[in-house]
Amino acid sequence: MSPTAFRSMPALRFTPALIPLVLLLTVVAAPAAAAPNVLLICVDDLKPTLGCYGDTLAKSPNIDRLADRGLRFDKAYTNQAVCAPSRNALMTGSRCTSLGIYNLSVNFRAAVPNAVTLPQFFKQHGYRAEAVGKILHTGHGNHDDQASWSVPTQIEPVVEYLDPDSTGGELTREEAFFENKRLGSIGKLPRGAAWEIVDAADDAYADGRIAQAGVERLRAAKDRQQPFFLALGFVKPHLPFTPPKKYWDLYDPAQFAMPVFRADPAGAPRFAGKGGIEVANYAPLPANGRLNDDLTRQMMHGYYASVSYIDAQIGKVLDELEALGLRDDTLIVLWGDHGWHLGDHGYWTKHTNYEQANRIPLLFVAPGVTQPATATDQLAETVDLYPTLAALAGLPTPTGPQPIDGADLTPVLRDPTARVRDHAYAVYERGRNRVGRNIRTDRYRLVEWKRPGADPDTAELELYDYQQDPLETENLATHRPEVVKELLEILYSHPEAKPAR
Repeated sequence: MSPTAFRSMPALRFTPALIPLVLLLTVVAAPAAAAPNVLLICVDDLKPTLGCYGDTLAKSPNIDRLADRGLRFDKAYTNQAVCAPSRNALMTGSRCTSLGIYNLSVNFRAAVPNAVTLPQFFKQHGYRAEAVGKILHTGHGNHDDQASWSVPTQIEPVVEYLDPDSTGGELTREEAFFENKRLGSIGKLPRGAAWEIVDAADDAYADGRIAQAGVERLRAAKDRQQPFFLALGFVKPHLPFTPPKKYWDLYDPAQFAMPVFRADPAGAPRFAGKGGIEVANYAPLPANGRLNDDLTRQMMHGYYASVSYIDAQIGKVLDELEALGLRDDTLIVLWGDHGWHLGDHGYWTKHTNYEQANRIPLLFVAPGVTQPATATDQLAETVDLYPTLAALAGLPTPTGPQPIDGADLTPVLRDPTARVRDHAYAVYERGRNRVGRNIRTDRYRLVEWKRPGADPDTAELELYDYQQDPLETENLATHRPEVVKELLEILYSHPEAKPAR
């Protein structure tokens, strides 16, 4: 029976699930007697360095086999290249500019106390909602959301070491930031190692334990007479790069080519780029974030090894799902919270409005709706997941009370050439209340930097042409006034950004 037929039957629900820009979603038809389960897989700092996205170096067989089951979005984007705001967008369906939350420490309920989150919405419609690992951002003073889950979330550390030499046996700067400790003396704390290579079991680190907990939750769910919404939040490839040694051994460092363009875009505002944000807290990386070739190659190696480690953990969960006979009853979503600069522009990590920080992986598998191993150029945003999953599940259209800013992508799931939006919208705040709103079309990105509510004439603009300049070498805003005018009209169709909370 098709999902459409399911939706025509009042007693039945066809439900979707989510995961982490990069984004992989798998939807499986439910049996006639039960609602489908939801498995949401979120991956921190994952960009499309995956075999299914054409990366010939990446070893990601498990994510690739999931992609082989459905539709891959090649132009999916985060709503902000920062952990907490991107996850707020996923969970609430609200863009950062609608909430006025652009940083790590402010919880989304400060903006909308009565917001109904994605898992909360499914819970209201009869699901058991559980989370393991990093779904919402828990750290930097922020916290999880009890109302979203049927049972407390199993939280695992993002920054974790096994080798005492990696920390000197002390609390490191990045650990202090995550744990919200000793913030007044951060500069006196040691920097933890940017990587460590230890011959250890997978579950010696957090992500192995998250996978094992996911397996156990699936086994427990097998005998319940209740559909589940299970969210698994893997923390790598977030720094530090600490995959067990066998994943480092998958790669030859000599194969990693140096970034082609390692400079700020010519003519860009001085504040639009970045220096050593985040990497300055890790040794032996320079505080200004400008790495030499040896460090660049080592960081590339660590990133790819971490991706392969996560891929193996996801494989364990997928294997168990199939062994339990739940695959055909379960919707799977794989989502990356934002992209990651891997030396392009000379930048590392996220925290910009540029392409590599904003593009994420997003895949949908929906038997009876999508065709296996297909792809689309439809532009998509993280906020689109909430209304899309509701529509696929046959649930009522979500109405908040928070703004639901996303578009329903189900027409694209049925026909990859269909179009439901002509641009993606994102933002980054650089300094208190200097907000850079940006729109990405098939060809261009326009960025408008200004204070929320200020006269548009006070804005500083950036324009990039990805057809002629995919590396963003030059800001073309002063050279293409006709394009700027056209894109500003699109940008101004969106509400003004709310000031930062």
